[in-house]
Amino acid sequence: MLESHPFPSPELKALDAPSDSSVDVLIIGLSADEDPPPTLDRVNKTARGWIDRLCERGLISSKCGEVNKLASPHSDGPPIVVVVGVGDGSQRDRSSAFDLAATAIRAISSQPHAVVDIALAESFPAEMHDSIVAGAVNACENQAIYQSDPKAFVPEAIRFSAVDEDAITRGSIIGESIMHVRRLVNEPPSRVYPESFALMATKIAEQAGLKVEVWDERRLEAEGCRAILAVGAGSVRPPRLLTLRHLGGGNEPPIALVGKGVTFDSGGLSLKPSESMVDMKCDMAGAATVVGVMNAIAKLGIKRNVIGYCGLAENMVSGSSYKLGDVIETRSGNTIEILNTDAEGRVVLADTLDVAIQANPSAMVDLATLTGACMVALGTEVAGLMTNDQSLCDQISAAAKVEGEPVWQLPMFKLYDEKVQSKVANIKNVGDGRWGGAITAAKFLENFVGDTPWVHIDIAGPAFVDSPKSNRDAGATGAMVRSLLNWIEVR
Repeated sequence: MLESHPFPSPELKALDAPSDSSVDVLIIGLSADEDPPPTLDRVNKTARGWIDRLCERGLISSKCGEVNKLASPHSDGPPIVVVVGVGDGSQRDRSSAFDLAATAIRAISSQPHAVVDIALAESFPAEMHDSIVAGAVNACENQAIYQSDPKAFVPEAIRFSAVDEDAITRGSIIGESIMHVRRLVNEPPSRVYPESFALMATKIAEQAGLKVEVWDERRLEAEGCRAILAVGAGSVRPPRLLTLRHLGGGNEPPIALVGKGVTFDSGGLSLKPSESMVDMKCDMAGAATVVGVMNAIAKLGIKRNVIGYCGLAENMVSGSSYKLGDVIETRSGNTIEILNTDAEGRVVLADTLDVAIQANPSAMVDLATLTGACMVALGTEVAGLMTNDQSLCDQISAAAKVEGEPVWQLPMFKLYDEKVQSKVANIKNVGDGRWGGAITAAKFLENFVGDTPWVHIDIAGPAFVDSPKSNRDAGATGAMVRSLLNWIEVR
């Protein structure tokens, strides 16, 4: 049986000061506008001004994001010293803390190391220390989970200087939650399909203390979830609807998080070409993100009521596939004319959103790798926001800015409404032609949220990437976990 690599689990510790005698790698920050932090100053003096000489010769710099992996000249010190440029004070925020820690860990991942000490927190204020921990933890996961000879190694222990236990606990939970998202998305579609996704998510959820409910195909039929069933009708893997509940807020109305979980998207009868289909295991990234956020909420014990919903289906081709020209009566009673079976995510979400609004949420956010049109509009690094409530959208935008996850709002003018009106049903599942495709998809979804304050987040671009960067591997990214967690905590 195909077995993926174990989930990364380095031991995390706090320490007062790095110990030269027991560490394989020391990671230190170099600032552009401040005196050297204690650990860098000690290393520099022990090696008789070694760091100063390298700076004077221009061999290393404090430029934010520059990383230099150096062999220590001091025989009693750590064999490897990684000097990370942290820039000036204006460049140090939660995003750079996360990215710089991740970059440093990835810079040493080509070889196995027992103990790694990270002293980057000496260059950042305490409120950002959890991001350093989260970044370091997240960097331990990569997409090569089925290589027999791994090209990236996870340290046995990572120790953090000047970081207290609370920040380590919080950062480790956030980093772990992002890794859960990435692992779910990076697994091949033969391993992750609606039933197995629900089982994997249930295991994560139960360990976090979440309440779990899974609707199988019989329950979906009894509940009138005909849209989810239609999308999954062409597959031998039947659909599921997964609900995760965290009830930490007493009697307050819940927040609803809704994720698109198309575990593989062939396009159905509107078949994708091979080059467009190869990464379609990632089409459940919205549902995976919901699982990751819910894991973090529960393990952090956030005092809010939050319910996560994942609509899960596999969009395949067979004699039982749903067809162009079909009309589907959704759970809400709205009817949909199907004009493209590759616009299936919004069809799955139609029923999932209707289930979510039955909980009378105070706010609802859905996440979906929904449209290539959003990538055309915003590129591959930016998530698109669309809303029926500007205040709610502003809150999420503000949270994303704090966490350094780029988002941009697209308009939801009423003039777009007619683009999804059908001549034979209430609405159709694609707009008129190519134009405004991300917006018309959101306009379709708006028909299923009623008066609930709602934000749709199209993560088609940032959820899954083809090329690695210094701070992350290619493949799944776990985008928006940190932003949504920030929003839920401060809302």
